[in-house]
Amino acid sequence: MKIKDIRDLSNDELNQKHKELSEELFNLRIRHTSGQLESPAMMGKVKKDIARINTVLKQRGIPEHA
Repeated sequence: MKIKDIRDLSNDELNQKHKELSEELFNLRIRHTSGQLESPAMMGKVKKDIARINTVLKQRGIPEHA
């Protein structure tokens, strides 16, 4: 996701997206461990998206995982 797209989301949407991406990262880690992950770069992409969402939440003064 681009930062502009993330900034356009509401606080509730950001929290929901954060939850979805965290679950996706968990699943990617499991697949990576078992050798089923085709592209390990996906893990980095998801991590960066989570970090971008955390940054926007912090800028808005909302604690992460709220």
